[in-house]
Amino acid sequence: MKKLTSMILAAALSLGIAACGNSSTQKTDTKENETIETVTVTTLNGAGEETQLEVTFDPQRLAVLDMAALDILDSLGMGERIAGAASTSLDYLQGYMENEAVSNLGTIKEADLEAVMACEPDVIFIGGRLSKSYDALSEIAPVIYLATDKEDGITESVRRNAMMIASLFGKEDAVNGLMDGFASRIEEISAAAEGKSAIVGMCTSGGFNVLGNDGRCSIIGREAGFENIGVDAEMDTATHGNEASFEFVVEKAPDYVFVLDRDAAIGTDGAKLAQDIMENELIRGTAAYQNGNVVYLEHPAVWYTAEGGIRALDIMLADLERVLIPGLR
Repeated sequence: MKKLTSMILAAALSLGIAACGNSSTQKTDTKENETIETVTVTTLNGAGEETQLEVTFDPQRLAVLDMAALDILDSLGMGERIAGAASTSLDYLQGYMENEAVSNLGTIKEADLEAVMACEPDVIFIGGRLSKSYDALSEIAPVIYLATDKEDGITESVRRNAMMIASLFGKEDAVNGLMDGFASRIEEISAAAEGKSAIVGMCTSGGFNVLGNDGRCSIIGREAGFENIGVDAEMDTATHGNEASFEFVVEKAPDYVFVLDRDAAIGTDGAKLAQDIMENELIRGTAAYQNGNVVYLEHPAVWYTAEGGIRALDIMLADLERVLIPGLR
């Protein structure tokens, strides 16, 4: 009898310990008497400030208004949970645009709030272009706002954001495999770029804007290792850069000129091609042009609209590898 009593007490104690161990990952809704697992993630609020957000663990319905987030979710195998997505021209994400089960939620700049509400998401993903809609979207579901940190670099930002998204589904172990190889590729690109200067710019509305290391294409000056001589370090070039004359390019005499065609990236009707803008008498007289080092980034839509995604990072590095690494041209 004493032996039986001891076994019962031991079993009860074991169950009690197990229950205590799980309490930190569960929230109890006392009204419905239902236990809901949640995860708390670090994301941004509408003001771009870090905030802690509690999200239902393993969410089933996802509304995605950011191409980097859609890229990461797709890479993690979460595609079947996409209830709605913003429109995009990116070829590697076209399956979602063509899937009738995926609602069109507007664009990465302007969300269709009614469509977002109608798809009844458990969580919503946005990027910086929709930060002003953060509060309105938060009325529908928790909003995860993704961004890249230029100081840490694009690659580390991709890893961090992928790990955060993976934590929603318990798939953190998959991230290392998805990121495998990027570091060695960047090392090879950086070795090829060592000691070389560059101007990084964007053609838009018929003009040429220089870009610094604080915004778009920062991977060229930070991780790829080029000395970006286009702008003063104190100038804010994070959004669309600063307009520059072609005389400025001649004066700086960079080894390379990297050009992002914004109008091609967003499909501006009737826009002048970047090549037609850049290949004027002044640029043709530079050493960069004569050495074949005026580089038009091959996938402008990826660079402009999807920076921060896993597949996007692969494509951006490939664009640089084709230019810098023999045998890949």
